[in-house]
Amino acid sequence: MPHKLTAFEHCTQVSGSARAIGAINTLLTTRSPNGNGAVKVKGDNTDWSGLYTLIIGYLSQQGIHSGKGTGKVGLVIGAGGAARAAVYALLQAEFSTIIIWNRTVGKAEDIVRDFETLKCGGNDVDMRAVGDLDSIRNMDVIIGTIPGDAKTEDDFEGLFQESKIGLCVEMAYKPKVTPLMKVAERRGWVVRDGLEVLLRQGFEQYRLWTGLDAPEGVMREAIGENGVKSKV
Repeated sequence: MPHKLTAFEHCTQVSGSARAIGAINTLLTTRSPNGNGAVKVKGDNTDWSGLYTLIIGYLSQQGIHSGKGTGKVGLVIGAGGAARAAVYALLQAEFSTIIIWNRTVGKAEDIVRDFETLKCGGNDVDMRAVGDLDSIRNMDVIIGTIPGDAKTEDDFEGLFQESKIGLCVEMAYKPKVTPLMKVAERRGWVVRDGLEVLLRQGFEQYRLWTGLDAPEGVMREAIGENGVKSKV
């Protein structure tokens, strides 16, 4: 979506998620009950919601308590727009520690600084930027937001310990199975791809636009058919 940033200029109201992530992907319009007056435009961001529902669903299935002080650790690989959405999702899931890796560590530090300024997670979240994947251990959730072929399987081997099982979410659509996904699956982790995240954020957009629950089965079927045609 090419206008996620410029959309801010045309909104009379912006949601907390859009402001924190720094991008808008959903526009909602309202008018006064009598139909008079100017149309108000609210900018929202649902990119994080697909990740959030995946994370919360996984924690629930594993019987892991969701809440502050539970010591959950999340890793975000990358420092672009998708990484900001991932950080926001982990904050909403009340992770105690959030680590952001990026080859250019300064960009990861920018995200840390921005979220600390907004106080999205309060003062009790340990959020830090790193430039070395080899030093990272004991993750509960790993979210990849870089191009799927940007790294090799060897680059990710050290992230996964034999005794630790968690959730790995790959935001890249191509290749269908990325090096990160291959390593995570080999180590027994639960793996979800970017198409699942796209669907789930679409469910939230549908709810915002219509006030109704999304027809998830129909939407999944449509994505499945289109996915085959486009070789996603």
